[in-house]
Amino acid sequence: MSEVGRTKGAGWQIGVSKTVNRPVEEVWDFVTSPAGMAIWLGEGVAVLSEPGAGYETTSGIRGETRSFHALDRVRLTWWPPGWSHDTTLQVAVRATGPGRAMLRVHQERLADAAEREQQRRHWQGVINALVAALA
Repeated sequence: MSEVGRTKGAGWQIGVSKTVNRPVEEVWDFVTSPAGMAIWLGEGVAVLSEPGAGYETTSGIRGETRSFHALDRVRLTWWPPGWSHDTTLQVAVRATGPGRAMLRVHQERLADAAEREQQRRHWQGVINALVAALA
């Protein structure tokens, strides 16, 4: 029997999502804007559209872009200060109907169940903040 949130290939993972009454383009434009990125990634980072582009936020979270698909998803490594390892973070937007979009945050390669739970709470707060900022 497998444990909730644990995969063979990606270790521990967490995903949170929320549907908003906004078109995909509007949600994507906000999520990839400096104001949107400050909410989910951290202050001091611009759009990371080039694979391999490194970043570091003012709070010391660092990583690099793995892939960037406009109006769809950005995938990057995410390594906060004090952690012994990096993780993979993906922020995605998908249409769920006319003028509606689902915003999803997915993080994998977490260390254990405790880190997974910590990050589940973190990303729920982040997604709520993004949705509030879009309203």
